[in-house]
Amino acid sequence: MTNFLNTLEFAKQLDNQDPLHSYRNKFYIPQHEGQDMVYFTGNSLGLQPKTTKDYLQQELNDWAAYGVEGHFLAKNPWMSYHEILTDKTAKIVGALPSEVVVMNQLTVNLHLLMVSFYRPSKQRYKILCEAKAFPSDQYALQSQVKFHGYNIDEALIEIAPREGEYEVRHEDIFKAIEDNKDSLALIMIGGVNYFSGQVFDMKAIVEAGHKVGAIVGFDLAHGAGNLKLQLHDWNVDFAAWCSYKYLNGGPGCVAGAFVHEKHHKNTDMPLFAGWWGHDKATRFKMDREFVPIQSVERWQLSNAPILSMAAYKASLDMFDEVGMDKLNEKSKVLTAYLEFIVGEINKQKNNCLEIITPKENRGCQISIVAHGQGKALYNKLIENGVIPDWREPNVIRCAPVPMYNSFEDIYRFGEILLKLL
Repeated sequence: MTNFLNTLEFAKQLDNQDPLHSYRNKFYIPQHEGQDMVYFTGNSLGLQPKTTKDYLQQELNDWAAYGVEGHFLAKNPWMSYHEILTDKTAKIVGALPSEVVVMNQLTVNLHLLMVSFYRPSKQRYKILCEAKAFPSDQYALQSQVKFHGYNIDEALIEIAPREGEYEVRHEDIFKAIEDNKDSLALIMIGGVNYFSGQVFDMKAIVEAGHKVGAIVGFDLAHGAGNLKLQLHDWNVDFAAWCSYKYLNGGPGCVAGAFVHEKHHKNTDMPLFAGWWGHDKATRFKMDREFVPIQSVERWQLSNAPILSMAAYKASLDMFDEVGMDKLNEKSKVLTAYLEFIVGEINKQKNNCLEIITPKENRGCQISIVAHGQGKALYNKLIENGVIPDWREPNVIRCAPVPMYNSFEDIYRFGEILLKLL
């Protein structure tokens, strides 16, 4: 849709036509002076579904009623609780149920997966990644390289935007893969760059990596629940993501992992083992020898964090009800309207705002350079009822989430930002 108008009436008209608009009422929206805040930080922490407390209370009630027997007698038995999350999570990331497991935290999962998939040799030892990836990814990759006895400067190939640009060119990624084809062991990139909001062509990167014999994995912290993913069909080797951003699981909520089924029967693959990854049929025989589950569940270490998973399930059930197709359809229009509103501000403010998120490669997030502004602008936005995200030195990250953000949110954001500028 291109015939947008910068009016409150038009924004409300779009909301009235939105088939997902009622889902906004299923979330708690932070308040400012008796009015809903404009919450644009679902890419950092999603809002709380109103049903979350009921899902949590169910497990607290069962714990009170049954104690340890809740593992078997709870409404959702704790012994297999993680399994009730699998099918719905698999739909979100485009995977087979056997390829997805909900467990641990994001960086923990990345480390566990790299134990198996980063197996450097004298010839193949290099990792290709984004320059200035999210710090936790950088630290994880650096520590894996050092753990195996390699020099970071030699083993890490960091792909950055060209001078004066914000987008990483895919041609530069493919060239780096080809230039290092004989020494490349692993490609590990964020599916969405957290700073710029650029979405990478994961399918093409997998194809290029596999062509030269490298393993390809992705950090999908900003992808899961945001993009239409097809991890199985793209032939991705492994991936991991958190559930507290677009998936609304709550602060520090349990994470997820994917391993393509082609790796499931590789019993020679090294991994760090724990009892929850042991064959379910014999797990409680407490045998000395580890017998891995023939699915991604073999990477599990410990039994499920039930309360965290219950909070995640509250949002997951809504995702399953709506589906990623409908969410992506709305997301594209929301983001386009935000882009339009920024353009309208620029007409009045001498192009002081610059969108650095590529138009053809984006999800919910738009990153905006506020030229001539500092963090004081961000602080004023907060004071006026807007919660975006700030990245130094002058970038405002906005993520209008289709599950609960409205077109009126975007209009109000533009109105407030224009006033402050």
